[in-house]
Parts: sequence; C-alpha cells; structure tokens
Amino acid sequence: MPTIVYTLANSAELQGLTKRLKKISKTIDQLLEKIIDEHEQVANTRSGKQGHEYFLDVLLSLTNQQLNPNDEQVHFLDQTNVKAILLDMITAAFDTSATLIVWSLAELLRHPRIMKNLQEELQSVVGMDRMVEESDLPKLDYLSMVVKESFRLHPVAPLLIPHEPIEDITINGYDIPKKSRIIVNIWSIGRDPNVWSENVEEFYSERLMNSNIDLRGHDFQLIPFGSGRRGCPGMQLGLTTVRLVLAQLVHCFNWELPNGLVPQDLDMSEDFVLSLSKAKHLLAKPTYRLM
Repeated sequence: MPTIVYTLANSAELQGLTKRLKKISKTIDQLLEKIIDEHEQVANTRSGKQGHEYFLDVLLSLTNQQLNPNDEQVHFLDQTNVKAILLDMITAAFDTSATLIVWSLAELLRHPRIMKNLQEELQSVVGMDRMVEESDLPKLDYLSMVVKESFRLHPVAPLLIPHEPIEDITINGYDIPKKSRIIVNIWSIGRDPNVWSENVEEFYSERLMNSNIDLRGHDFQLIPFGSGRRGCPGMQLGLTTVRLVLAQLVHCFNWELPNGLVPQDLDMSEDFVLSLSKAKHLLAKPTYRLM
C-alpha cells in the first residue's frame, strides 16, 4: 500500500498536477480574501446600522465568538472557517445543481409530452428570438412544476445532512436523547403514496398544478434543501441555477436520444455516493431551435 501511495503522489508530481492544484488553491484563497475584505470595509462604514445584507456579513459578525454556549467544548469561528464555508457553498451549489439538471433533462426526454408543454410555455413567455433570462423565471410556472417534480423523485441529497438535538426532546411520542444522530429520508417521503398519490413513481409535473407546495422548507413533503435554521444556505443559488440552466437547454434546443433509443428504454438507475446521481451518463443530441 505505501508503494501505491508513493507511486500516485510521484505521478501527480511528474504530471505537474500538484503545482497546478497549489496555484488554483492560492487563486481561490486570494479571491475569497478579496470578497471578505470588501464586506469588512462595508461593515466598518455602516456606522452602527442594524441588520446584515448578505450571508457573509452574518458569518463575519460571528467571528471570534463562541458558537454554542451549550457545547461542552468551546468552538470559535475564524476567517479560515469563513472561507471554507464560502467555498463549500459555491462548490456544493454547482455540483448538486448539475446533478439535478441531468435528472430533469432525462425525465423530459422520457416524457415528450412534458417536454413539449415546457417548450410551449418558454416560447409563449420568452419568445423565439432570445434566450431565457433570470428575470423571466417568476413567470415560468410550468418550469417551476417540472423542477419541483424532479426534486421530488430525484433529491440530490436523499438523506439531507445529519442533525442532532441540543437537548432531550419528545416528538409525537418518540423520545429523542440529546446529541442523537437524526437522518431524514426525503427520498422515501417523495415516494410516499399517502403524501402524494398512487402514481407516485411516475414523473408527472401536473400533480403540482395549483399547489402551494414550495421548496424552501415550509412544506415537509418536499424539503430538498432541508428546513429551518439548518436548511441549505445555498438554496437560492442552487434553485436559480437549476431553473435557469434547464430553461436555457430546453428553450434553445430540441433534444433526441441517440442510436434510435426510445424514451421508455432510457436507463434511470441511481448511483448513491455523497449525492444521488445518475448511474449512467445521459447522452442526447441537441438541435438549435431559436431564430
């Protein structure tokens, strides 16, 4: 085993990967330092005004303070922690967003009727002479239903992030001791016929028509980003990215499966590692459709 590790490390050195990784790491660190410095300068000129404009401002206001007075061990937030949290937010939002976009496009390819309905909405709202812009998203109701249905069937984080109570608590007759590891299986919730309907395994975006269910943690039958104070801090970034990119792909192109593959035969098997991604790569042929 040591020989294998040495060989891999030596190979990375010979290919210049180590040098490139260090250079990228330094660039990212400088970028995050610049962002933090800008926010600190703004904070210093607020003249005691209350409130925070950005999540980063909240993090910076908590630096060098004990995070949880109830913890037996004392933990402080420093600038290194702040940079790590920012990097986690950015990388996590893009990785998970890309995974859900693949799932959504795969489901649209399997359901040509839904693909057609979505393209018709985009053509009606946006037109065929330009691309979708972020300002268009609030007007795209059918797109919203498609994205919600994708999150229901294919939650990128099917078990969310583990939680633990800070004190003993009883919920619905269940005693939960302090510091228990709590895991929420939203994959099962999304496939529960008692919550949704008998056709729960089917991708059917119209089930969300005229529904007030949102994705922001208010409705526990659909919580892909978690809920409450421990919800995903990158929710807005991730949700906007998914909706905008999916809208662009569907609006700008017609899509067809390769080699005469019919929609019903598209492999939808799952691969659960850190997230729930598609086990086999999605292959599709695009044809430009805008004027």
